Amino acid sequence: MSNSADSPAEPAPRRPWRPVRVLTAGVFALAGLIFVTSFNTAKGTNIREDASLLKLSDLIRERSHKNGELDESTAAVRDEVDALARRDDGSTKAEDEKLGALEKAAGTTAVAGQGLTVTLNDAPPDARAAPGYPEPQANDLVIHQQDLQAVVNALWKGGAEGIRVMDQRLISTSAVRCVGNTLILQGRVYSPPYKITAVGDSGRLRRALEDSTAIQNYLLYVKAYGLGWKVDGHEAVTLPGYSGTVDLHHAKPVTD
Repeated sequence: MSNSADSPAEPAPRRPWRPVRVLTAGVFALAGLIFVTSFNTAKGTNIREDASLLKLSDLIRERSHKNGELDESTAAVRDEVDALARRDDGSTKAEDEKLGALEKAAGTTAVAGQGLTVTLNDAPPDARAAPGYPEPQANDLVIHQQDLQAVVNALWKGGAEGIRVMDQRLISTSAVRCVGNTLILQGRVYSPPYKITAVGDSGRLRRALEDSTAIQNYLLYVKAYGLGWKVDGHEAVTLPGYSGTVDLHHAKPVTD
C-alpha cells in the first residue's frame, strides 16, 4: 500500500446544482418587471383606487352621463331649428295648431297641469318579513321591470297627458327596461329610488293606480318586506319635452 503522504489529494466535492435558487432569482426578476410595467401603466396614479380600470359599472355610468350631455345638446339644436322653421314657413293658423297637437302627442313639447309622482324603492338592507309572511328571497327586496311598467301603464290608462321617468320624458318608442336592479331608459342608466311623474287629472290617476292588479300585487310586497311606495300629488307640475333622437331604427332582411 502506498504512503498516504504520496497519494494525490481528493478533489473537493461539487456543490450540487440547486434549481430552487435559479427559480427564486427568476421570480424576483419577474416581480421587478411587473412592478415597472405597472408603474408605466399607472403613470403615478393609484390603480387600486382608480375603479374605472377595474369596474365596468363606472364605464356604464360614464357613457350614461355622456348620453345625457348629448341629449341636452340635441334639444338645444332642435329648439333652434324649430325657431327658424316658424319664422316664416307660410303655414296657416290651423296648420300650426295641428302641428302643435301632433308635437304634444309625440311628447316633444312641454306639458303642464296638475298631476302626481310615484316613487318606488328597494327594501332596506336589513329588511325582514312582516309577521305572517315567509322570509324574503333576494328578488323579493328589489324593484323589477314589471313594477315600473305597471305604474307607467296605469298612469297612461288613467289619462296621463305626459309621463316622465326620472328625468326623461316618455314617448311612443320609449322602453322601460331593467338589468338587475338598475333601470336602462333611452341609453341612460338609473338606480333606485325611481320617480315617475305624470300630468293629468290627479283623481283619475290615483284611481288607475288603485285599480291596477299588478300594482295591487306589488303593494303586497310593500306590506310584507318594506319595498318603497309613495304617491305625491301636485297642483301644478311641468314636464319638459323629450330631447333625444326620434329616428326609428329597424332590422332589414338579408337579400341574396
